[in-house]
Amino acid sequence: METTKLKKFAQFARTSLIEQVSSKLKQVLIKDSIARRESAGAINKLDEAIKKQGKEQVIERVSYIWFNRFCALRFMDVNQYTRIGVLSPSHGHFQPEILAEAKGGHIDKEVVPDKTRQQIIDLLDGKIPSNDSQGEAYRLLVVAVCNYWHRAMPFLFQPIDDYTELLMPDDLLSGNSILAYTREAMTPEVCKDVEVIGWLYQYYISEKKDEVFADLKKNKKVTPENIPAATQLFTPNWIVRYLVENSLGRLWMLNYPNSSLASKMEYYIASEQEETDFLKISSPEEIKICDPACGSGHMLTYAFDLLYSIYEEEGYSPSEISEKILKNNLFGVEIDERAGELAAFALTMKALSKEKRFLRKKVFPNVCVLENISFDKNELVEYMSFIGEDLFTADFRETLSQFEECDNFGSLIVPKFQDIEEIKRRIEDKHPSGQLFLAVTHKKVLKALNQIDYLRSKYHVVVANPPYMGGKGMNGRLGSWAKENYKDSKSDLFAMFIERNLKLALSGGSVGMITMQSWMFLSSFEKLRSQMLNQGTLTSMAHLGTRGFDSIGGEVVSTTAFTLYNKRLDSYKGGYLRLLDGKNELEKKSSAIEAIKKPSCGWFFRASSTDFKKIPGSPIAYWVSDIVHNAFAIGVPFGKIAKPRVGLQTGSNDIFMRAWSEISFKDIGIALKSRDEAAKVNLKWFPYNKGGDWRKWYGNCENVVDWEKDGTRIRNYKDDKGKLRSRPQNKEYYFREGITWADITTNSFAARYSPEGFIFDVKGSSGFPEQNKLRYVLGVMNSKLMYGFMQILNPTTTFQVGDIARVPFLMPKLRC
Repeated sequence: METTKLKKFAQFARTSLIEQVSSKLKQVLIKDSIARRESAGAINKLDEAIKKQGKEQVIERVSYIWFNRFCALRFMDVNQYTRIGVLSPSHGHFQPEILAEAKGGHIDKEVVPDKTRQQIIDLLDGKIPSNDSQGEAYRLLVVAVCNYWHRAMPFLFQPIDDYTELLMPDDLLSGNSILAYTREAMTPEVCKDVEVIGWLYQYYISEKKDEVFADLKKNKKVTPENIPAATQLFTPNWIVRYLVENSLGRLWMLNYPNSSLASKMEYYIASEQEETDFLKISSPEEIKICDPACGSGHMLTYAFDLLYSIYEEEGYSPSEISEKILKNNLFGVEIDERAGELAAFALTMKALSKEKRFLRKKVFPNVCVLENISFDKNELVEYMSFIGEDLFTADFRETLSQFEECDNFGSLIVPKFQDIEEIKRRIEDKHPSGQLFLAVTHKKVLKALNQIDYLRSKYHVVVANPPYMGGKGMNGRLGSWAKENYKDSKSDLFAMFIERNLKLALSGGSVGMITMQSWMFLSSFEKLRSQMLNQGTLTSMAHLGTRGFDSIGGEVVSTTAFTLYNKRLDSYKGGYLRLLDGKNELEKKSSAIEAIKKPSCGWFFRASSTDFKKIPGSPIAYWVSDIVHNAFAIGVPFGKIAKPRVGLQTGSNDIFMRAWSEISFKDIGIALKSRDEAAKVNLKWFPYNKGGDWRKWYGNCENVVDWEKDGTRIRNYKDDKGKLRSRPQNKEYYFREGITWADITTNSFAARYSPEGFIFDVKGSSGFPEQNKLRYVLGVMNSKLMYGFMQILNPTTTFQVGDIARVPFLMPKLRC
């Protein structure tokens, strides 16, 4: 899908709508405004919302509500789901068809209430004075249509009888109106697929996302209300298909190996061995699929397509398939109300595309927007007495308190109490009518039970493109909560979702995800990898590396798409696609298709959990040969041979470091062999190894550091608040002969000889092999073999000491 025009439109729409809604807000809040006189109730609600959320949040929310509605109505117009064009003109005309028809006296009585209908007629006939009679009449028509669609899609078209109507943009009919731009961007071509809704959502909040990331650079954490904008990323269609086909499709093929579904799954990687241990399915109606961070519903809409093919194959009637899918199979969870609305809308449009009368059934998608729920101690005590205290066990009461910060923790919340069927039945049977306070509590408890239901372990398939956010971006509460609840994956939200999704899936179920690739290799994720390999089995992977998303430029974000079987099968050999060379989405997609069709192409591999565990730290090095596995088995780890270490962190290089050329040669301590020798000389400056530019063998000896009197000034350097800033590490290795390297490089690994007399820093890490082994070790470190090992242990631009320590060395018998 060509998205350039959609991006420009969505970004313009947000700016334009915010400006128009802000202007309307100023008008209606004037002390003697018409709105205050004629719509006092709506104004009161508006005042309450501003007091609770702030003007900026209210403006942002109302702007997006109208953006959602306008885009939805245009999509429905183009696909002829509306009886008459609401935003769209008939062929050869400019004004919306619904207004043109009204001007001719044709107003649908089923859509427009009698009172509103008469008001529209009077406006158009000039019986009601107005500066813009057509504009006012059209606004009434749009409101009536939105209220009409509330019956079929209440999740998107809430009744417009509150302040959202008061804040509706004025200009809807001119050539420069928001609706004119909506029609121009949402052409019939792009509206062929409901995927367009997801792209519009991503681009609408893209500038907000940029603002959040700009704040991160200023060390401002991501607040709960900004988490959706900071973490939203629309998944390319082919990756969605790959994940769904190798999770849902795989489950079906295991149960029905003769199914023709395989012929419809372009990205399906079949097992090379017969499987007997799998989750048994007797009917498609049993299958439950969840996207716990569903966004605008892209994963769920393709799952709908695949399920539809399954139901068709099983002989179900077209008139019942869509209803069964939405009722039984698909479940989405979100923390962003706006995204949840669009996900439900997208699924409804899928159903409508298959069955023109679907909306009459009033079947609503299972999309849960998690809400904060809190209870006062006293209100629960009174409510428990009314319902029956026996139901409220300690675990259940604790679970009710878990939803106080849903906007922050989302579906990472694991309900402590999950066996809710009996409780839910008994509570639903109780109706505290006439007791206002109990009724409010009752409603909250039912909402909590619904959220527990979505978040409990009941799914055959879990698919997701989870949010990405490192610990540095997390607000304080989220960061501390992550450490308490996700000790093995706390460093990033996506890693926490890997752990969470395995808990959402049934034993033997499937998990499909697109995430950053860092979990595959980094030592900080070693415990998570161990958990994944001990609890589950990797069945497939499309290793994308950089440029997997055209919407993300540069070489920074490296991603991987993978599927997990939620059961341990150590010897199972999954199928892996190494797609690192592709420069964009299209190239990676083409390579994936070629590899699946022709495994001998060179970038298709098979590997098992047993293979991964042969390498220290169990990196997911699926491409490694048996020869390399053997090297790790018999080689001596570099850490035992060369003792790699990080060194001095001065706390302020501006204060404590100089270039050689800035200091008189006679004031520099040269060729000293130890700290003791350095401490005895009355000198301030000593040679200092930093990382520097990429360079092999020798060089980058350009700096000196203040280490007078054994670094007294550095060791006692504090900031304005009295906090110690410096960190001299591994001081016993200072001044020793060794090997040094830069820990960050975009090139291959480069090691350099470091003679006696140098201190080394944290960016120019060093190793210290025995003297008779030093030249051999240096030679191996600068070989292609070393770089190959590093690509297995940590294929990033950072060569960490811990990873280098695990590189295997085969030491010959050396004479010198």
